[in-house]
Amino acid sequence: MRVFLSVLVLVAAAGAGIAYVQEAQPAWYERLRYPLSYDHIVVGHAANYDLDPALLAAVIYRESKFDAGARSSSGAIGLMQLLPDTAKGIAVHTGGSRFRVADLYDPEINVRYGAFYLRRLLTKYGDMRLALAAYNAGQANVDEWRAQDKGIAFAETREYVDSVLKTREIYAHAYRQELGLGQ
Repeated sequence: MRVFLSVLVLVAAAGAGIAYVQEAQPAWYERLRYPLSYDHIVVGHAANYDLDPALLAAVIYRESKFDAGARSSSGAIGLMQLLPDTAKGIAVHTGGSRFRVADLYDPEINVRYGAFYLRRLLTKYGDMRLALAAYNAGQANVDEWRAQDKGIAFAETREYVDSVLKTREIYAHAYRQELGLGQ
């Protein structure tokens, strides 16, 4: 009985410790749960397109969890899950002349195109939530919602926006130095 009580106390203490870590989310825990890859690419293109690098990292995490080879069932490709038609248009706007779908698997190109697109959406909508909604659900949907004064009509898109914004805070806290966010 004594051994049983000792084990029970240890299990309770371990559970309390795990609960504390999940609640407090120290930076080391956030780094384990939310990895950051390609930070030099993220920081470079964030600076290039006047974006918050933590926001750019959060979009990448939400879209692909930093898997450069990711491909969705809808055909979106790479770190920022860009559709080939969208990327082809971005390539033309950014001076590209030989776009190939395979280019979207290149982290540098994918993040450059995705950062360009995110900047364009932020400029168009002047609102981070609407820009993120357009990134997820498309500009036509957001334009329709705005015209009808509906807010973000899709529950999935509201969840996406909330998730990206929460993840942005985590990246800003856990990777402050790597993302060049100062002290």
